[in-house]
Amino acid sequence: MFWLQYAAPQRLYALAGRIYPLAFVLAALLTAVGLYLGFWVAPADFQQGQAYRIIFVHVPASWMSMVIYVAMAFWAWLGLSFKTRVSGMMTQALAPTGALFCFLSLWTGALWGKPMWGAWWVWDARLTSELILLFLYLGYIALTRAIDDPRRSDRAGAVVALVGVVNVPIIYFSVKWWNTLHQGASVSLTKSPSMAAVMLWAMLVMTLAFWAYAVGMAFYRVRQTILEREQDAAWVGELKEIAP
Repeated sequence: MFWLQYAAPQRLYALAGRIYPLAFVLAALLTAVGLYLGFWVAPADFQQGQAYRIIFVHVPASWMSMVIYVAMAFWAWLGLSFKTRVSGMMTQALAPTGALFCFLSLWTGALWGKPMWGAWWVWDARLTSELILLFLYLGYIALTRAIDDPRRSDRAGAVVALVGVVNVPIIYFSVKWWNTLHQGASVSLTKSPSMAAVMLWAMLVMTLAFWAYAVGMAFYRVRQTILEREQDAAWVGELKEIAP
């Protein structure tokens, strides 16, 4: 398969260098469009008024916090199963962005919860499981950075990623499994959306913007990791000679 060629750090480095600038530009454009639709075009909610607009950041950030952790688990599985060097690099490159989105989800949720629930924080099942996800991200980052040997670091991090991924379905299904304060999903694959079309478009555009940002940051970070780990390779030496 053609994609197997990118298991070589040198080829992944070149591919990432082509993708991440485009991803950042796309993320900026989509963010501008999404925020415009969500904050200026979408009408006020008949129950929550203007306060509901935080969902155009909160919901995509929450989605991405889970998606990125699943992606980390996928790369961790590849690394443990096929011993590919770039798998650990990609897992580590994804973790900081996932932690950022997880924190953003919790922070914007608190901003929404204060006027709606009268409290910044409640020990709701979804909020608690999302907080656990943040701890998993931070634990993964701390563990992998505490181990100097890259191979041992990748293996230890992979175990954390694979064990922790069980928390993702708990987050997603928590509002169905338990009686929680958190509202159910506004967007579902099995039901029609319970919001106006312009609201839905704003949320989807913001989700794509966060996707693009996550891709850009992952490829940007993996290039730095590749240079650190492959610093003695001949092709890295050639890059240093070419660089001004």
